[in-house]
This record gives sequence, C-alpha cells and structure tokens, in this order.
Amino acid sequence: MDWEECRHKKLVKEIKTDQNLIDSLVKSSGRKFESNRRLNLDGTTASTKITLAYDSLREILEALAVQKGFKVYSHECFASFLSEFCKEKSFSIGFDRFRVIRNQINYYGKDVSANDAKIIIEEIARLRGKILRRYFQQRK
Repeated sequence: MDWEECRHKKLVKEIKTDQNLIDSLVKSSGRKFESNRRLNLDGTTASTKITLAYDSLREILEALAVQKGFKVYSHECFASFLSEFCKEKSFSIGFDRFRVIRNQINYYGKDVSANDAKIIIEEIARLRGKILRRYFQQRK
C-alpha cells in the first residue's frame, strides 16, 4: 500500500508535532530495546524477543512520524511513510519484512528458531540504529 492509499483510507492523519510525545516514544523504545537485550535468547524466548525488537523499532517510527507531523494507524503504512518521507527504500523494505515476520508470529503462531531469531533481531537493531542516528542524533 502506498502513502496516498494510506491517506485515502484514513490510516494516517496530519497532526501537530508534539515533542513530549516524541521523547516519550523514543524513551519507551529504548526500554524495550534494553529489555530485549537483557532477555536470554533460546528456543522459548526467540519469538518473544523478535516481537519486542520489532515493537522497539515501531515506536521509533511512530516518533519519527510525529516529528514529521503524522499519526500512522497501520503498521503497513509505516513502510510507505519510510519510502515517502525518508526516501529510504531499503528502510521501507526492511521494516515491511520485519512486520510480516512479526505478524506470522503473533497471528499465525509461527515458531522461530533461536538461530534465526538472532539474525532477525540483529537486523532489526541495525535498522533501528540507522534511524536513530539519522533522525534522533541527540538521543539513543
């Protein structure tokens, strides 16, 4: 779904920038990221750790959307947001891939091995770090 379709379907709306909300989302993302780091990775925690890493990334994207003056109501529209406003196709493709993996875990009971989870979590962390460095340089 592209950005215009997201707007047409009212899955995004324009809002005023709210620095308190941005700061809160970045802080919450950091807590989830740190919680994920502290949780041991094994066969039992693999899927949970992926979901936690994804949520940490999504909150950074929510903060970025607010910074740009938007509220995004659909995870799928975050991929369009990245393409449209950040001009980063690789960010968009990466996020969408993680969204699909997270949905398979949450809605279809997909099991992920610890080895696969380790790779996915590292990829999510890299994307999160790139976005933080580019758009939130003063915060981590």
